[in-house]
Amino acid sequence: MEDKEAIREFIRKNYTAIAVNGSGGSCCSGDSGCSPVPLDISEASLQIGYTEADLANVPPEANMGLGCGNPIAIAALKEGETVVDLGSGGGFDCFLARMQVGETGHVIGVDMTPDMIKLARKNAEKSGYANVEFRLGEIEHLPVADASVDVIISNCVINLSLDKQQVYKDAFRVLKPGGRLSISDVVAIAPILQNIKEDLALISCCIGGAEYVGDIEAMLRNAGFREVKMAPKENSREIVATWAPGKHIEDFVASYIIEATK
Repeated sequence: MEDKEAIREFIRKNYTAIAVNGSGGSCCSGDSGCSPVPLDISEASLQIGYTEADLANVPPEANMGLGCGNPIAIAALKEGETVVDLGSGGGFDCFLARMQVGETGHVIGVDMTPDMIKLARKNAEKSGYANVEFRLGEIEHLPVADASVDVIISNCVINLSLDKQQVYKDAFRVLKPGGRLSISDVVAIAPILQNIKEDLALISCCIGGAEYVGDIEAMLRNAGFREVKMAPKENSREIVATWAPGKHIEDFVASYIIEATK
């Protein structure tokens, strides 16, 4: 396996291309055996849990169909809360969150890809959103103050991290006491073959880097979280199967809803 920085740079370049080209859906490349980009990003978004109203109320350029669930649906956001989105991409979940926290609330999107930040800021400015901002940074080292956040959301991004324990540790740092973690992510439900773990394209499209579900729970508890809840989405197999048709990756990884409290 290549060194961590080389892997991180591969992932960054992959998502830079998505931001620049305006494409989305499956982020797998053809030579990895993954599916091409879905023709209908809206349909893919509905499949993972968003509503027609969600799609109608955000800038269309923000939705790239890259998620594996809808963290907003479980986050129970309240008026006036501060929310951080780990791996915010074009800003889709941030723009949904901002409607729920209202003008007295604040949403911060963090992404390590400069072109994604640029796209998200452009989307926010064009729409006149004043209660959302986007910061360039890595989710392992969030550019966010200690104990300043009510809720952390994330959609199919933490599996891309090469140090997931550090992600949860830093998430715990920035949350206020009683703060909530509400994420959708891909986790391993069976041993993943070594050749999959070492395939950069499969890592970049949320498969190769998936961590075993029991290990994720242990990481959360090690970081200090309590009330940890982990459950697969009801249609997880259908969602995952579309990413690499015929490869049976749905036997190895699943889309999970993960919740925890500080």
